[in-house]
Amino acid sequence: MKKITPYIISVLIALGTGGLSAFLSGNFRDTFENIAKPALSPPAFIFPIVWTILYILMGISAAMIYKSDAPEEQKKSALGIYLVQLLVNFFWSIWFFRLEAYLLSFIWLVFLIIFVIIMIYRFYKINKTAGLLQIPYLLWLIFAGYLNLMIFLLNR
Repeated sequence: MKKITPYIISVLIALGTGGLSAFLSGNFRDTFENIAKPALSPPAFIFPIVWTILYILMGISAAMIYKSDAPEEQKKSALGIYLVQLLVNFFWSIWFFRLEAYLLSFIWLVFLIIFVIIMIYRFYKINKTAGLLQIPYLLWLIFAGYLNLMIFLLNR
């Protein structure tokens, strides 16, 4: 149990952050259904499924970094950027769904993508698998950036 406890805690932190953000964002399905959307927009039910998987991957990779044999300073730096990106991630859906601030959300998402790229780099230097586990997250954020920008342009 001692070996998996950091993984459980880390996954719960990631899922809890995403869950609280979703809760504070309000009824995202209504917002999403009532706005003009670009081509390639998935149905609303896809988003919670994808985000759950991504948060689990985030938690697993963060625990891998925490448990690694890397120098403490290197681990602290990598996990620090992880926490920053998690915080930035937390606020994106609130800006987008609750406040319907689509341009701010897009700019915020660009910052998130930058933080995630830095996180992937730092994770990869410590544990290649931990870094690679974040690639689906980065790809999803890039896709979300397309959706966000197009929603801003279509709903001005």
